[in-house]
Amino acid sequence: MVIDRNHIIAILKNVSDPEIPVLTIEDLGILRDASIDENGKVTVRITPTYTGCPAMDMIRVNVRAALQEHGINNVEVIQSLNPIWTTDWITEEGKQKLKDYGIAPPVEHTTDKSFINGEKKVVPCPQCESKNTEMVSLFGSTACKAFYKCLDCKEPFDYFKCH
Repeated sequence: MVIDRNHIIAILKNVSDPEIPVLTIEDLGILRDASIDENGKVTVRITPTYTGCPAMDMIRVNVRAALQEHGINNVEVIQSLNPIWTTDWITEEGKQKLKDYGIAPPVEHTTDKSFINGEKKVVPCPQCESKNTEMVSLFGSTACKAFYKCLDCKEPFDYFKCH
């Protein structure tokens, strides 16, 4: 079997994020690159959503397992911190998947500047689309999310913070 970069990427596009299983590592922009050297060793580069993200160990295991299922055993998974991951790397499909899953996707690009301007961030409710929401806690179910509630439908929800 001839293995090329496109084949490797096609396999890895199906690896799910362990914390948000409806998203793949491609949806999140965590999958940065894959290469094959002259000896057939596959190197996969992934970038964590934030330094110290506990899901990265499981993602490494899942990347190796996905490739092993296709007979690719000589694999190195490298965690790359440069460039730093940003929510801008989440695909549009990934943002829609977040919303469908009940998590509000990032509403801004790269960094949240609302605190600098003293503006209240408007985060639409993923359930009813109301913009009448408020933050309950800066930290939600994981460190990369904040916890909000909708003042119209009264449903609580996570918001994937911009960074």
